[in-house]
Amino acid sequence: MPHGQKSVCRNCRFFYITWDSAYPYGCKVMGFKSKNLPCVVTRQVSGQECLSFAAKNQQ
Repeated sequence: MPHGQKSVCRNCRFFYITWDSAYPYGCKVMGFKSKNLPCVVTRQVSGQECLSFAAKNQQ
């Protein structure tokens, strides 16, 4: 990802919406579900942007 560009889960191929209403957002690569977008949780916990971001294939 280019320097200065923030990761946005909705544009990541590892992001998914769960069926769990308590934890509606998930990240396949990091293996967790949360109430907030995974990129927000990652930033809160580690203090840095998500290092696993991979853009979705646009077709």
